[in-house]
Amino acid sequence: MHVLVPIDDSDPARDAVEHAVTTFPDATITALHVINPSMSMYRGDMAYNYERFIEIEQEKTDALFETAQTIADDHEITLETETIVGAPVRGIVDFAEEHDVDQIVLGSHGRSGVSRVLLGSVAEQVVRRATMPVTVVR
Repeated sequence: MHVLVPIDDSDPARDAVEHAVTTFPDATITALHVINPSMSMYRGDMAYNYERFIEIEQEKTDALFETAQTIADDHEITLETETIVGAPVRGIVDFAEEHDVDQIVLGSHGRSGVSRVLLGSVAEQVVRRATMPVTVVR
């Protein structure tokens, strides 16, 4: 069994990793972070060029994976990690389909405020678009 856990820097994402490693201890678990370049306009990062933006986001992603790995280590689970660049919903769903994922486990929300209103709920859209079961952790 292959379980995909999309993560960002939020409590629900950390809870999703915890849920995945405790619910599916024998599965291959992949933590996926989607770097979304379009978010830079909402965060005021437009002063950076694209390559620098990706580099900075990759550094942040490394910290996210360290946190996820710590959770997995606490349960003696091996965690695979992947990073992609693109729109979060499409990236998550496409990755799941291309890598024969059997289950997606994701946090109920990651972003808040203006970006959540503008972009809608990633979790809700993944539930609608994914062809495999999706567990949303609150």
